[in-house]
Amino acid sequence: MAYTTRREVCPLGEVETWVFDLDNTLYPTSCGLFTQVQQRMNEYICTRLAVTPEEAAALRARYFREHGTTMNGLMVVNRIDPHEFLDFVHDIDHSVVPANPELVTALSALAGRKLIYTNGSVRHAENLVAHLGIAHLFEDIFDIVASGFAPKPAMAPFRAFVGRFGVEPRRALMVEDMAKNLAPAAELGMTTAWVRSSLDWAAAEAESDYIHHVVDDLAGFLAAASALRQGRKEER
Repeated sequence: MAYTTRREVCPLGEVETWVFDLDNTLYPTSCGLFTQVQQRMNEYICTRLAVTPEEAAALRARYFREHGTTMNGLMVVNRIDPHEFLDFVHDIDHSVVPANPELVTALSALAGRKLIYTNGSVRHAENLVAHLGIAHLFEDIFDIVASGFAPKPAMAPFRAFVGRFGVEPRRALMVEDMAKNLAPAAELGMTTAWVRSSLDWAAAEAESDYIHHVVDDLAGFLAAASALRQGRKEER
């Protein structure tokens, strides 16, 4: 089964704006791309703070838990340059991400606007969607710089995102691998879809009422939404 619906908010066939997270959402966690990012974070911390690899890994995890992202913790506590950090940690090998022709087909057939909202950088997002062959399918990218470096699930950047792109929340759906990051989207009135993950930190709060759909196969979920939309058209 591609997905499970817990609660219908905006029917899938009536969604006008699709908002996608990037990392571990548009590609499978199992490919290890984000593991590369974490390793690069460790290397940055080792060099910048002159600590051991073990200390760097522990600090990365602690800052992630306490500040939402490792970068935010480094900015708050250690006053790092976020642009330097982003350039360093996103210097990674995208070839590990497998081709996903089903996702390309599903996104191509999906009616409505498609936007990316990521805690990463625009450059990282552009590199990834270019590798996947889906760059032309997205209208724009809202990144951590556009968020004023406030990571999801902070509410202020969500409001800024909605305002910048003129999104009508009750006709929008957000797809995300970290369940807790969907809370502000739901509060604004968006429908939410959590891409199921076995990672503890991604699955936290996955049983919350603000999770409307649980997705096991993103391409299948999007294809089902397109089919529902087509069915509604034929009914009319």
